[in-house]
Amino acid sequence: MIIIGEKINGTIPSVKKAIEQKDEEFIRDLAIRQTEAGADYLDVCASTAPDVEVETLIWLMDIVQNAVDTPLCIDSPNPQVIEKVFSYAKRPGLINSVSEEGGKCEIIYPIIQGTNWEVIALTCDSRGIPKDSQTRVDITKVMVEKASKYDITPERIHIDPLVMALSADNQSLLNFVETMRAVKTIYPTIKVTSGLSNISFGMPLRKVVNQHFLTLALEAGMDSAILDPCNRDLVTTLYITDALLGKDRFCRNYLNAFRKNKIGPVKVDA
Repeated sequence: MIIIGEKINGTIPSVKKAIEQKDEEFIRDLAIRQTEAGADYLDVCASTAPDVEVETLIWLMDIVQNAVDTPLCIDSPNPQVIEKVFSYAKRPGLINSVSEEGGKCEIIYPIIQGTNWEVIALTCDSRGIPKDSQTRVDITKVMVEKASKYDITPERIHIDPLVMALSADNQSLLNFVETMRAVKTIYPTIKVTSGLSNISFGMPLRKVVNQHFLTLALEAGMDSAILDPCNRDLVTTLYITDALLGKDRFCRNYLNAFRKNKIGPVKVDA
């Protein structure tokens, strides 16, 4: 599975403090630890006031890119911000995100046309997040059709069906899976992703809820997720599930991760 490291995000109190204090070492350490834990992309999200978001995002991007070679996932709800910082990326990565809200596709798609960049597409529009899976599928069709006009093929798109908090919607996982399977039937090469921890908002034992959601979503066909790659319990769940589903030939990835002490309880030297 494709792991998008979530830890460099200004909504996290410790990262917000590091941004305010311009603590480069703190951000650099997050980039290195997530990369060493196996992240395929590193999400960078400023979550600051609009008037300083561009300069903050560029600052974050520079630190991360000087520390590691892991591709960036440039994250902002404002497509104009992504447009302004895009040229500061040293290698193709992932854009987070587009949707059918506010003409975002019309801004983001042109800047990644003719590149190897991929994009996360949220299944929402100006009316908000649909409660039913069919509307989410319909929104997906519109976004994929728009992408084709810019030569962006489905395999470059990570559809996010926007899993809702289980505490607010008891059908959340079921709607997510139904949307995913319907989308993959129409577009077999498309990727499906999620913000993994959204499912557990407002619930006790959030980490346990996230682990079980990950297992069920992987079995249903989820390809990528925004998660904490340094969470050993979560990553252990990921490797075990892939092995159990026959996606890990001879359990090589699982065994290598175990030997490198990336999964399971923390080993303490005697």
